Amino acid sequence: MLIKVEGLKKDYVNEEVVTKVLHGLSFSIEEGEFVSIMGPSGSGKSTLMHILGFLDRASHGKYEFEGRDVTSLSDDELAAFRNEKIGFVFQSFNLLPRTSVLENVKLPLLYSSKPHHNATKRAQEVLEQVGLGHRLGFFTNQISGGEKQRVAIARALINNPSIIFADEPTGNLDSKSGTQVMAILQALNDAGHTVILVTHETFTSEHAKRIIMMKDGLIVEDKKVTHRRIAKDTELIK
Repeated sequence: MLIKVEGLKKDYVNEEVVTKVLHGLSFSIEEGEFVSIMGPSGSGKSTLMHILGFLDRASHGKYEFEGRDVTSLSDDELAAFRNEKIGFVFQSFNLLPRTSVLENVKLPLLYSSKPHHNATKRAQEVLEQVGLGHRLGFFTNQISGGEKQRVAIARALINNPSIIFADEPTGNLDSKSGTQVMAILQALNDAGHTVILVTHETFTSEHAKRIIMMKDGLIVEDKKVTHRRIAKDTELIK
């Protein structure tokens, strides 16, 4: 079992005002799954992703990752866990400006305790994997939005994480670039990577194999995708 949560709750406290965001969620995710967490704005899906990705803590409940209870870890332990185990892809790319594609992808290795004898070679490998081997020396302001998101995916892969979180990864992209990104995520899942996709779009969510539907901080449906959408881009996926 990769992820198991029981009775997960999240409250935000601002002075004396308590805002309850998650209301006791329980579910599990196996290694190798492709799961979409879907819901409208305000449903709690991003808050849930932040907790699952060790960017935030639950207020109540239990969270086990790879069989380990992580709710009691210190901030430093959580940060180390996050860097070693999690790859993030965000809607806004979060790339360093005026920095090359190659250097952006190598960045997580600077904070990693894993030995990497040839960081440049590893970065080149993951960039080739997402179809950007010809963009290594380009700066991030010299490439398209779709290419920026593929750089972000390569960066997420650099540490060979246990799981990839993609938060609205096609939100800032045109339909062609969005299809390319979804094709990469599906190919990575086919290769054994666990992928969790956060989206408010039904169309995008149907590229996953399972959909966890959220509304008002609750899971209202958890189902397998019976008619899965397959994103094909022969230019990228070898």
